[in-house]
Amino acid sequence: MVIKIIGSNCSNGIKLKKMVTKYADDCDNVEVKILDNEKDRIGYQVKNIPGLIINDQLVSQGKVLTVREISRLVNEATPA
Repeated sequence: MVIKIIGSNCSNGIKLKKMVTKYADDCDNVEVKILDNEKDRIGYQVKNIPGLIINDQLVSQGKVLTVREISRLVNEATPA
């Protein structure tokens, strides 16, 4: 599974990156990618940074999520 963060250079992006890293440390087969260029932001239609993309689907933007919220979003985005 791939989790991407768009806009990790802002203060909220740094906080989100920390939460996603905590989540990824506890899970197997999770790859975290940081995308900080304008092309990626436009491509994923992120209007408010930071944006969180799970399996190439935008699931959150403009807020810092907790590890529990990230876990819930991953479970929703993962096919059963």
